[in-house]
Amino acid sequence: MKKLICVLLVVVFALSLVACGDIGKQGKKDFIGIILPTKEESRWLNDQKYFEEYFKGMNYEILFSQNNSATEKTNVETFISKGAKVIVLCAYDAAAAASAVNEASKEGITVISYDRLIMGTDKLDYYVTFDSCSVGKAQADYLVEKAGSEKGINLYMYSGALTDNNSVLFFEGAWKVLQPKIADGTFVVRNCEKAIQFKDKNNLTREEMVSIMQTIDSEWNMERCKSLAEANLTAAGDKGKGKVYVLGPADDDCCRALSDAFLADPKVTELKITGADGVEASVQYIIDGKQSMTVYKDTQALVKATKQIIEALQKGEKPKTDTVYNNDAKDVPTIQADVVTVTADNIAEIFFESGVYDGSKYTGWK
Repeated sequence: MKKLICVLLVVVFALSLVACGDIGKQGKKDFIGIILPTKEESRWLNDQKYFEEYFKGMNYEILFSQNNSATEKTNVETFISKGAKVIVLCAYDAAAAASAVNEASKEGITVISYDRLIMGTDKLDYYVTFDSCSVGKAQADYLVEKAGSEKGINLYMYSGALTDNNSVLFFEGAWKVLQPKIADGTFVVRNCEKAIQFKDKNNLTREEMVSIMQTIDSEWNMERCKSLAEANLTAAGDKGKGKVYVLGPADDDCCRALSDAFLADPKVTELKITGADGVEASVQYIIDGKQSMTVYKDTQALVKATKQIIEALQKGEKPKTDTVYNNDAKDVPTIQADVVTVTADNIAEIFFESGVYDGSKYTGWK
C-alpha cells in the first residue's frame, strides 16, 4: 500500500511539473489565444477557417474584437487569465494594442503580431505578414499598365484604415508607382487635394502619407466606401467621370462597395478598380469586369507561419524568420509571405485549378 501511495505521489508530482511547465515542455497542451479584428469582413472569416483547419488538435480559442480597442484589450486579458502561453494578435488599432502586448509580456506570454504590425512596444516577440508594400505596388502597377501612354485619366484614390499600420505600407507601395504618372499628367487625381500637393515628390515621409490618407480613409468599411465614392463623384462633377481609374483600399470588400457606387453613376463609362485579399465574394466581380484585379494574399500562408513559430517554441527551439520589421521600438523578427496578382486572365489558374475556390460556382469564365 505504501508503495502504491509513493507511486501515485510521484505521478502527481510529475503531472504538476507538466502543468506548470513552459511552452517548450508542454507542447500541444499549451493554450493559444487568437484574436482577430472583426467578423464583419470576409477576409477575417477566411483566417478563422484556416486557423480551425491547421490548428486542429491544438489547444486554442479564437475571439473577435469587432474593431474596438477596448474589446481587444479585454480579449487579451481574457487569454491571460486563462493561462495562455502564446497570444496571436491581429490588432484593430496598431498603436493602442501596445499596452495589451506589454501586459501579456509581464506574464511571460509570447505575443505574435498577425498580419498587422503592432507599433511602439519592445515586448512584441514575432510578426507574420505579407509584403504590404508589394501589395500596393501591384495595385498601382496594374493601373499604370492599363493606362499606357494615355493622358488625363481620372484617378480616385482610397486608403485603408489609419488605425492599421499596413495601410501606410500599402499606400507607400502604390504612391511610389503612381506619383510619376500623376506628375506627368497620365492621371488626374479627382478626390484628394493633398495628393495633388505632393504630386512632384516620390519619397514621402510617414506624416506626409498620413496627411493624404486622412481624406481618403476607408476605415476598412464598405458603407464608408460607398459614401466616400458618392461624395467624391458629386464633388468632381462631369469632368471627373467618363473613364475612371480607382486605387481601391487593399481590401476586396471595400473594392466591391466602391465599384457598385462608381458603376451606379451613368456618367462613369469605363472603370478600372483594384482590390486585394482574393476573397470569394470578389471572384464573380472579377469575372464580370466589375473588379479589375485583386492582389491575392493566401491567408493559409500566414496561419502556417504562425503555427511554425508556435511549434518551434513548443520544442524549445528558436523560430526561423526571414526578415525584420521595425515597429518604432524594435526590429521584430518576421516571417513574410508572397502575394499574387489575379485578373480575369489568370483567375482560373490561380483560384480554380489550384483548388482555392470551386469554379463550378461561377459563370462566364470558361
